Amino acid sequence: MHQGSTSGSETSGPRLKPVAGKTILNSRSANDDSGIAEKAMLLGIDLGTSRSSIVSMGGVRKTVETYVGYARDPVSRKMLKADIIYGRHALDNRLAVDLVRPLEKGVLKGTREDANLTGDDAQKSLKAAKDLLRYMVDLVHPGRDEVLFGVIGVPSRATGKNKQAILDMSREVLDSVMIVSEPFAVAYGMERMSDILVIDIGAGTTDLCRMHGTVPTEDDEVSYPLAGDSVDQKLHELIMAKFPKAQLTVNMCKQFKEQYGFVSDTKDKVEVMIPVDGTPTPHDITDLLKQASEILINPIVEGIRQLVSSFNPEFQERLRHNVLLSGGGGLMRGLNKRIEEAMKAIGGGTVTIVEEPLYAGANGALQLAMDMPGEYWQQLR
Repeated sequence: MHQGSTSGSETSGPRLKPVAGKTILNSRSANDDSGIAEKAMLLGIDLGTSRSSIVSMGGVRKTVETYVGYARDPVSRKMLKADIIYGRHALDNRLAVDLVRPLEKGVLKGTREDANLTGDDAQKSLKAAKDLLRYMVDLVHPGRDEVLFGVIGVPSRATGKNKQAILDMSREVLDSVMIVSEPFAVAYGMERMSDILVIDIGAGTTDLCRMHGTVPTEDDEVSYPLAGDSVDQKLHELIMAKFPKAQLTVNMCKQFKEQYGFVSDTKDKVEVMIPVDGTPTPHDITDLLKQASEILINPIVEGIRQLVSSFNPEFQERLRHNVLLSGGGGLMRGLNKRIEEAMKAIGGGTVTIVEEPLYAGANGALQLAMDMPGEYWQQLR
């Protein structure tokens, strides 16, 4: 077990279907009769840029902010009582640790084509991601003799390099793994697998995926590197342009967005306290917050248009009226209605927010783990 603490929380929630009667195969050998398969723990994992979630077959669910902090020196180690801390605990103590956010745009840092990390920085991110995954698995309390089978959600259009990095990172934590597209996992978990379009808005990417009763191909998916982090950055720029004396960080903007974020018309005034020369001062950011949030709308509607227009024309109307919104964006007040308004330009549509947007991907990943036969798993050890 790793030392440290986090903001991870356990929720009871609805139980997923039991695995009774299913044959769980260990990918080391599909013909292994040793009984090790009976000791498998199945896990659904959503590795997100901002938050990561894990769901176990036993019903334990945890979510952790995707940060890892390494104690800088003996003083910080003594204060923290740990060498490594995770999640909100790491973020809150970032001045005392070397803080690592190992994922960027939904994938491991250093694995994107435009990555500018040095070899050392890439290895640091890989180690942090591995430590975080191990910590998350520890949170669901696997048995000493259980083998661990995990389905991990990644953004739509993740490259082979991105996926291989996830596999490499998982080698010392999981026994077998399967990589799936995050919006596909959402649809699968809801058993909505035909004539439906899923929008998954994370911190790093916004992913769209259409389902038509089979495993989606690249032609069924669209991904944009414009998501929650982009809203935070835009809000920071807008506030600093209007209030140049404000002492503001992007992380503060993230907190404002998560507490007040909206894109619908509202009469509610959003006033936040921001220091000016060290003195907490009220600032009205109502219009700025809406303006920042709305940068997501046009790319999402364009992605919907692409996926609908290239779909079988007999089913396009059904697809436009079966749009599901998931991820952190599903928590943004009024976003589904704002997308519906913008969709009028392409023929209209209906956008529904999934239940439990933060756990929808992990729930679907676990359901996939329960249903998939052994030949779909990638051997790790």
